[in-house]
Amino acid sequence: MLNTPTLPASPAIPATAAKPPLTPLPKWAQQLQDTFRAGAASQFILYGNTMDIVPHGEATVAQPLSLKKYLADVMLAGFDTVITYDRGKGIRAVRGDKDWSEWLTSFTGNRAMELLAGSMREPLKALELIDLYILRSLNLQAIQQKSATPKPASSTAASAPATTKALKIAVIIDFAAFIVPKGDPVQLSGDIASHIVKILGWANDPAILQSNIATFLITERISDLNDLITDNAHTAKIELKFPSEADILSYLKSLQASVFPKLLEQSDMSLEVMAKRLTGLSRIDAKNVISSAITNGERVTEQLLSGLKKELIEKECQDLLEFFESPYTLDLVSGHEPVKAWLRQDATLLKTGKSHALPMGYLITGRIGTGKTFIVQCWAGELGIPCVVLKNFRDKWVGSTEGKLEKIFSVLHALGQVVVFVDEADQMTGKREGGSSDSGLGGRVYAMLAKEMSDTRNRGKIIWVFATSRPDLVEVDLKRQGRLDVHIPLFVPQSQAEYHALFLAVAKKLKFPLKPEDLPPIPESAEFGGHEIEGMLVRALRQYELAGDVKPSMAEIFKGVVADMKPNAYTKKLEYMDLVAVRECTDASFLPEKFKNMPPEMLEQRIEELRRYV
Repeated sequence: MLNTPTLPASPAIPATAAKPPLTPLPKWAQQLQDTFRAGAASQFILYGNTMDIVPHGEATVAQPLSLKKYLADVMLAGFDTVITYDRGKGIRAVRGDKDWSEWLTSFTGNRAMELLAGSMREPLKALELIDLYILRSLNLQAIQQKSATPKPASSTAASAPATTKALKIAVIIDFAAFIVPKGDPVQLSGDIASHIVKILGWANDPAILQSNIATFLITERISDLNDLITDNAHTAKIELKFPSEADILSYLKSLQASVFPKLLEQSDMSLEVMAKRLTGLSRIDAKNVISSAITNGERVTEQLLSGLKKELIEKECQDLLEFFESPYTLDLVSGHEPVKAWLRQDATLLKTGKSHALPMGYLITGRIGTGKTFIVQCWAGELGIPCVVLKNFRDKWVGSTEGKLEKIFSVLHALGQVVVFVDEADQMTGKREGGSSDSGLGGRVYAMLAKEMSDTRNRGKIIWVFATSRPDLVEVDLKRQGRLDVHIPLFVPQSQAEYHALFLAVAKKLKFPLKPEDLPPIPESAEFGGHEIEGMLVRALRQYELAGDVKPSMAEIFKGVVADMKPNAYTKKLEYMDLVAVRECTDASFLPEKFKNMPPEMLEQRIEELRRYV
């Protein structure tokens, strides 16, 4: 019969009204408790926000505990022995030290202190000692069960009572990635293979599962652990998420009641607004942000919090995420009226909380120079929520890329609402079938992104925006409806009026003193993108500044600049980019007239004709 584990029940509000309420058990801890009590697993991988503190005690003045201490003092309060191990500190018995020391002395004799001082830091020896200690408890339990079995009346054999009872034992291994790192077990050293086998044995042994013995592996990134450990069906994987807005608010109230009693006096905002601005940080980082301001005698302002939060999150993500606050709005975008109208409608849905009507994501396509990145920047200036750029997260080391993505996803979830911009998406997102040239990395990146982007729980919370001039290179399943619902193509201006409007818009962005009357007619055959127009403006300004004291009119300069502008030589490649953007389009209102009625057969035929040029 399965033994009933002794993890404590969730803290409840005391019956006596005079006592303040206790902090509730975190969701991850409740999940751990339920899994252990159900006998589903006795080994747990705790990953994610593992370096943060866990509040415990009275809600208003909760005591901050490290994860290891919270496990040992709260979750494992009913256990006889709690052993912690990491490669830096070695083995420590944080509970049951007497029994552990006595057993170690009896096992090793006079070498006990020598082992405690040095050798037990080595994983092979340390895990072997822990395994023998667990085996001793299992043997004692078997003896006790045998002694408790009723004997036949005729039997003269007497059962010898056990001199020592079986113990409830918990083992906590911190920085587990340094014990069982990712890699092919065949290529790993013999010692690491032994570590993997030992830890797998603790998870898979039915005797351990049916006893009050639990093992915990702590790591920040689960992808850093060996696949044999993480894929084991008998190991429970539990993510510690970053605190929610409500968690941060509760923590701020606790800080105000204890560490920062004058917090509101030194702040320009309420605790509720402060919690909203700090969402996405760990509790430790949130405290550091406030402490930094107060210690330096600064007022806690929204601008200060935003700057410090941006700095901390970018550092936390190893500069893989870059926050940007755009000074622009869609008013600065020339042309693309149907696109701007659509984006503004979605911004309204976002601001009014109607996230169920929002797309999961957007695919912005079009030839180079059509303003894909700029239109996203302008839209970000109207949204009122954080916007981040996903930077190059690929790494040559095994498991490193997956670990970086894992970290990025955890931060995105913590931010509550965020727009994630992926530029050059065809290069960033990988392929369903990872090739041998990258050891399958592209396939693993694709799988992680596809899973995250299709989670409908993220609708209106994590909004993906991919931009690329080659949407044909983005995996079909990644850009399908349900991941990137709206495909928006952008094109160069289609008329004289649109060209003049784009010239004036780019000039305004550059703070260039250009007037409508300064612009000459644009050749009908011209196909200038925004980058080319910006180049012409800079050339005109250059000529103006070099003209000396007697300067020609800007109209005269522009006439010469436009006439001398050499068209882009890669016309076939640019046409191909236009046509694949047309093919991807999900709404006909986004298309210029010349593309709206193009038959699909003609479109595909022309794409095939141009394919050899790209």
